[in-house]
Amino acid sequence: MSAAALKADTRDIVIDEVFPHTAETIWKALTSAQLIGRWLMQPTGFEAVEGKAFTFQTTPGGNWDGVIHCRVLEVVTLRRLVYAWKGGDERNTGYGAPLDTVVTWSLTPVEAGTRIRLVHAGFVLPRNESAYTVMSGGWKKVVRKLDEISGEG
Repeated sequence: MSAAALKADTRDIVIDEVFPHTAETIWKALTSAQLIGRWLMQPTGFEAVEGKAFTFQTTPGGNWDGVIHCRVLEVVTLRRLVYAWKGGDERNTGYGAPLDTVVTWSLTPVEAGTRIRLVHAGFVLPRNESAYTVMSGGWKKVVRKLDEISGEG
């Protein structure tokens, strides 16, 4: 994220849940491209390797082709997965406006299973208001699907 973006009004989406699954089971769902495609979107080129670039394809809008460009920033096996999440087009406002954010998944073993904490950080308002609003609800659904798929193992 740029220094200017950090000085602007930024918002983060935070979801904190406890799932009745082991960290190993959830980690598999977070790091298997085939499983990610079932709870989020099908990634192209994903590997849980620091520096690895990959993409997601979502609905295009305006001048944006719908490609979300990601790069794995950090991998701590069974504990933490962090990736950059960028997309949009400078000519768009609202849906498809430029987005330069970071997604962090943290796993912590607890007595009831595993605490999963998702932080999608860096939404710059008002430019990313549309993405922030849509993804705030969207990530809640995604995390529920992650729980369901983790429970299949």
